[in-house]
Amino acid sequence: MASNSFGNIFRFTSFGESHGKAIGCVVDGIPPLVSIEEKDIQYYLDRRKPGQSKFVTQRKESDTVEILSGTFEGKTTGHPMALHIKNEDQRSKDYTEIAKQFRPGHADITYQNKYGIRDYRGGGRSSARETAVRVAAGAIAFKVLQHKLKIPIKVRASVIQMGPNRINRENFNWNEVNNNPFFCGDSEAAKEWEIWLDDLRKNGNSAGAIIEVIAENVPRGLGSPVYKKLDSQIAEAMMSINAVKGVEIGSGFDLASLTGEESNDEIFPDNKGDYYFGSNHSGGILGGISSGQPIVTRFIVKPTSSILKEKNSIDLDNEAIQIKTKGRHDPCVGIRAVPVAEAMMAITILDQLLGHESQIGEIK
Repeated sequence: MASNSFGNIFRFTSFGESHGKAIGCVVDGIPPLVSIEEKDIQYYLDRRKPGQSKFVTQRKESDTVEILSGTFEGKTTGHPMALHIKNEDQRSKDYTEIAKQFRPGHADITYQNKYGIRDYRGGGRSSARETAVRVAAGAIAFKVLQHKLKIPIKVRASVIQMGPNRINRENFNWNEVNNNPFFCGDSEAAKEWEIWLDDLRKNGNSAGAIIEVIAENVPRGLGSPVYKKLDSQIAEAMMSINAVKGVEIGSGFDLASLTGEESNDEIFPDNKGDYYFGSNHSGGILGGISSGQPIVTRFIVKPTSSILKEKNSIDLDNEAIQIKTKGRHDPCVGIRAVPVAEAMMAITILDQLLGHESQIGEIK
């Protein structure tokens, strides 16, 4: 069974390779009469596209999106929307030397084992180039959520750690996220990272990162236990992003060091006939269902595997070799994962919202 689709009701199927003619996706499950144009999608793609600073790959792609179907007179028709993005700046010659070699940390060897063939140009299908279409599909999800809900859901993400360097929570400000090349809410940390990562980049090395994603104004009741829990679907969404090696919800792994007394989110009545929680260790999800609190998730992106350092590996003849990867690569691929994470969160929430409506009815 192929695995190029994500979602259940709101669902997209992506296609294309890093150095092919184009990438794109077909998005299905979109309600009709949602106002959406190419410029609405382009806004999100422009945040993710490469070449915007020296801290990301210098591949020059405009990531210009073209809507091929699914809209009429600026509104969705309820039918599949096909999105197309041309590849404009491929340098396949950068990869000719590794056609018969396996790069450590990459999917080269596992793709070869599974399929008996691989597109070695930029990683082919395994390239982070594919994440552009996730952002495009996420843009549609954001528009549908705005269309369906009176109080819009706000999804924001930020890099909170790069290598061993963490932000200072007291300095955090969401307004700073788009003011530096790291999508970092701590302006002081961003200044330090700029020096640190530049030295690492010039030395031909790379770094990992931790990204935090927060979704606010999420209605209560989203999530379909037992096997389509909201948190399990979010974990799947984030783990599907290239180079992600771990996901946590709420206080996550820190909960192991807390007692039940410390970790339980106590519930109190308010003076409006409603209730509130005293804390949010659960990350806005209880029993796989949204509690109405902010949904909080974090994930770790490993250091970029393409580095200018010689490493031991093998070739197609199983002979020992030493290899270093040439070409244009992100010294920290986690930076451009921020808009991708926001998109995958929006897609997951919308899919769960539509699933809720199919069983329970419109969300209250």
